[in-house]
Amino acid sequence: MKYKHIVVVKRGPPENLQVEECDLREPAAREVRVKVLACGVCQPDVQNRYGLSPHAPKVPYEPGSSIVGDVDAVGRGARSAIPGRRVAAWPSIGGYAEYLYLPESRLVPIPSSLDPVEAAPVVLNYVTAYQVLHRRAKVKAGDKVLIIGASGGCGTAFLDLGRLAGLKMYGIASGSKSSILTQFGALPIDYQKDDFVEVIRRAEPDGLDFIFDGMDGNYIDRALPLLRRGGVLVEYANPLSLRRALGNLARTVMVNLLPGGGKMKAYGAGLALFYRKPFLEDWAILFRLLQEGKIQPVISGRFSLLEAARANALLEGGQVAGNLILVAPALLK
Repeated sequence: MKYKHIVVVKRGPPENLQVEECDLREPAAREVRVKVLACGVCQPDVQNRYGLSPHAPKVPYEPGSSIVGDVDAVGRGARSAIPGRRVAAWPSIGGYAEYLYLPESRLVPIPSSLDPVEAAPVVLNYVTAYQVLHRRAKVKAGDKVLIIGASGGCGTAFLDLGRLAGLKMYGIASGSKSSILTQFGALPIDYQKDDFVEVIRRAEPDGLDFIFDGMDGNYIDRALPLLRRGGVLVEYANPLSLRRALGNLARTVMVNLLPGGGKMKAYGAGLALFYRKPFLEDWAILFRLLQEGKIQPVISGRFSLLEAARANALLEGGQVAGNLILVAPALLK
């Protein structure tokens, strides 16, 4: 029996995503075969394809960093995975596929009642936003925050969780996406027309408590003076090169050495590959919030696996608000 998956055959545009077939095999020891129901299409997928990451995989490789699916088969020694159980996983790569093989330890059981399409953004975008808000920033109700890059998959997760936390939110996005921001109670700032520095200085003359930057440092120099004394800017974007990563680290050290003013912190979801406990705790919280209807991911489009190139092209075009999801054919009917 064969199954389809997507392969990046060379660096570059979405056209370099090709559909290939391979043999469906039995899982190895302590391995689980997952039938993929939904996989998020996100910026790390794009950055990896162009090689714009210090950790970009070598080509050819299978993209796809966050999946929801059902356990299809288990290998010898697997203890808790049961065929038919709904699971989520952050494999980092490999999710653009009809089936995915993963170690049992990488799977997170989730309620079978959840819509896989709505659950997929929780795996990466929502856990990133939740950990930045509650583990790095430790926000509290009434805090004044600026979200840089507020309309994408991760940005809308910040808006959703920020609303739940009772934050006063400002968000930078294009004017065409302002309705998404107002939907979550944030004041939109159109980066194409407005000077965000002037807007914030007028609205919050005493300064912001937190700034969350998902744009890889392009706003930092202008944003830092908007913080109140003791305020914090958290940089969570994936650095686009090793040089950029080292530069961001050096800037963080320098800013934090200066007396008074705001401070900087960094966050990287890649820690999930090495330090699982906080991620398991936070995924449990987030999937419960989703089940209770307290969070609602923004889904802008659903595409079949065969349309992976089209979905990536839309994401690169910058016109998408929220999340694009590749889904199993049964979920498109």
